[in-house]
Amino acid sequence: MADPPNPATSQETLADLGEWELIRRLGAFAPPGQFADDAALLPSTEDRPLVVNTDVLVEGLHFSETTTAAADVGWRATAANLSDLAAMGCTAVVGITVALVAPAATPWPWVEGVYGGIKEALEAYGGVLLGGDCSGGAQRLLAITALGTWAAEAPGAATDANQPGAIASSGPIRRCDGFPGDWLVCTGPHGLSRLGLALLQGELRGGSAALLDPSLRARAIQAHRRPRPRFDAVRALIATRQARLGWRVGGCDSSDGLAAAAAAIAASSGCAAQLDRDALPLDLAMAGLPQAAAWCLGGGEDFELVLALEPPWAEALIAALPGASVVGVLVEGEAGSLGWSDGAPWGPGAGGRGAPTGYSHFG
Repeated sequence: MADPPNPATSQETLADLGEWELIRRLGAFAPPGQFADDAALLPSTEDRPLVVNTDVLVEGLHFSETTTAAADVGWRATAANLSDLAAMGCTAVVGITVALVAPAATPWPWVEGVYGGIKEALEAYGGVLLGGDCSGGAQRLLAITALGTWAAEAPGAATDANQPGAIASSGPIRRCDGFPGDWLVCTGPHGLSRLGLALLQGELRGGSAALLDPSLRARAIQAHRRPRPRFDAVRALIATRQARLGWRVGGCDSSDGLAAAAAAIAASSGCAAQLDRDALPLDLAMAGLPQAAAWCLGGGEDFELVLALEPPWAEALIAALPGASVVGVLVEGEAGSLGWSDGAPWGPGAGGRGAPTGYSHFG
């Protein structure tokens, strides 16, 4: 965890520090000398493509002081970007850049906590703080750019994962690479992050709150505050591929919700998607909540991977990756349309709350 604030500096604001002192202090969260120049030098990735993504967290929309401590803001911002790298098939993180916007009255300990959370996430998943920028503004936001690479293939390595010690070749995971007949596999439970947010905001009252045991509360709050980018799932995906199948994986992460992920894969792949309402990936302890199915489908910020795979590969991945399960299938039909595998149209019926399609930043 981040070090506790120094009492001598606990009252300092960004206005007190000024830009250059702020940059000097932020340099402590990066490798020595990393903040000394106007740009960062990246290590060579040889013949491995470099994958780049950018994501923004805005106060009042993605986090607030009432639900998220400063260190958790830094962790979540980093993890969200690293999740996008995993969703593209990366297994290694090169590093990140961070642009911070904050009002001049922002206390230094809050910024220190944010960068402490960023450092924790990078220590857990790899990569370094490469640099960034800072500016004053009306509200706090973090814009992070993350860089990653695919797995390196060992020279002469076997590509049949059934052979002991084999190193399978890998490639990109892209939304457009699904095909009718592919199974939709998700790598873990959905709805926990939304439950965690509901608990932190005091949304649950009476009977709903009484259904929750302490361990579920703890898991849900942890899922919301400290999501995990699923690089382990990508490694399992690589390890379970049989060479005869070739590399073709449709997929994305579920940051905007399970239903949104399935629809996005289907739309990009020119398919429809059917989900199995009896196989929704719920944490069993929250299944009794009236909101459970709706939060599973559309709560968002679960940061699991949703993958479109040929059935033999899907079966092998599920056997190798605890928590992974089949949630539906891609079928021929209107691109991006959703339906239920029992033939029912997409619509009301998810826990009595309708069938949401996911989070919209401008909805």
